[in-house]
Amino acid sequence: MEKFVVTGGKPLFGEVNISGAKNAAVAIIPAVILCDEPCTIENIPNISDVTLISRILQQMGAKVRRINKSTLYIDPTHISSSSATTDLVRGMRASYYLLGALLGKYGKAKVALPGGCNFGVRPIDQHLKGFEALGAETRLVDGAIIEVECDEEEGLVGTHIYLDVVSVGATMNIMLAASRAKGLTVIENAAKEPHIVDLANFLNSMGADVRGAGTDVIKIRGVSCMHGVTYSIIPDQIEAGTYMCAAAATRGCITINNITPKHLESISAKFREMGVKITEYDEAIIFDATKKPLKRVNIKTMPHPGFPTDCQPQFTALLMSVPGTSIVNENVWDNRYQYISELIRMGAHISVEGRLAIIEGGTPLTAAPVRATDLRAGAAMIVAALEIKGTTEITDIQYIERGYEDVVEKFKALGADIKKVYFNESSEELRA
Repeated sequence: MEKFVVTGGKPLFGEVNISGAKNAAVAIIPAVILCDEPCTIENIPNISDVTLISRILQQMGAKVRRINKSTLYIDPTHISSSSATTDLVRGMRASYYLLGALLGKYGKAKVALPGGCNFGVRPIDQHLKGFEALGAETRLVDGAIIEVECDEEEGLVGTHIYLDVVSVGATMNIMLAASRAKGLTVIENAAKEPHIVDLANFLNSMGADVRGAGTDVIKIRGVSCMHGVTYSIIPDQIEAGTYMCAAAATRGCITINNITPKHLESISAKFREMGVKITEYDEAIIFDATKKPLKRVNIKTMPHPGFPTDCQPQFTALLMSVPGTSIVNENVWDNRYQYISELIRMGAHISVEGRLAIIEGGTPLTAAPVRATDLRAGAAMIVAALEIKGTTEITDIQYIERGYEDVVEKFKALGADIKKVYFNESSEELRA
């Protein structure tokens, strides 16, 4: 087993380079299935979720080769199966994008129910609603496998689809399936996140016809074939937001490179409200939390362009160190406060009332053994550990490594005292 050991209490300084967006990569890689030629994807984050989805495609017959740390070559022309039901599929949430890609390409798909982080119910009913509106039949087999299939002669047919809730996953999955359907598909009440725009740009670069991505109405006119491309994924705004939280928590000053500042607007606005000085450049920012005491703030997570739910745990960890009462309103996911009990182990004064977390910041905190309950909660544990004097041990770090590339090395470059150690539960620590 592995864990992170973090000795905190000192500010972060230096530069960090942000990797490609996890939430874009895990949809764009399956989207290559729709193509009739090989594709090269650049700025791929070197994370376990990317490794997992790549291995799943290989099991299906695709040729996947890592050209370098951040570039994948994918040849989908040898895929021999529209089925993905192995344990690998159950290891990640975003495996559901295989449904839309396989359905769009082959008119059928058989995919195991997805796994990934467990922080509450995340149904895929809107995904299935979209597939059914396009003409596919959907069914659950043995409570563990989803099958979708359209009539072999009729195929998928474009239609109007109104999403009952704003769903990133459903928006992207329907885009995938509709890209090779007959006629025009219109998705209303669509999600607007940057990785949705990135997926649309990738599909269009292959010859698809997707318009309106980034608005709440997306129109997809299906095409009969798609050609190979070389495409570079957008930077990960959640990774950038995590390093911003860590720098603020330690009252440091860092330069964050390889970002799109516009994608960070809702996050940056809250930091400016707190008193952080942010200087923006074309693809970088200087984030300076050294100038004056930080002010308490309230945050409310919302679909884009609101404050992102994936940055909420890290921000909550930061607010532990800010004097005064701050209120966090989680308005996207139920039960995303499982990590709060871990922060309380550190001495945090946080109470949860339904969707609200009430933080009494500025109280004494102490290092304690904690665990990552999910990907972003794990990042929050690192933020908390960095702001506390003393040594914190973080277990279940496999969740963190699902979405953060070279997290130890990047934090070390900023002056953090963090290391990964290998251990087993029945003996002493084995090696660093």
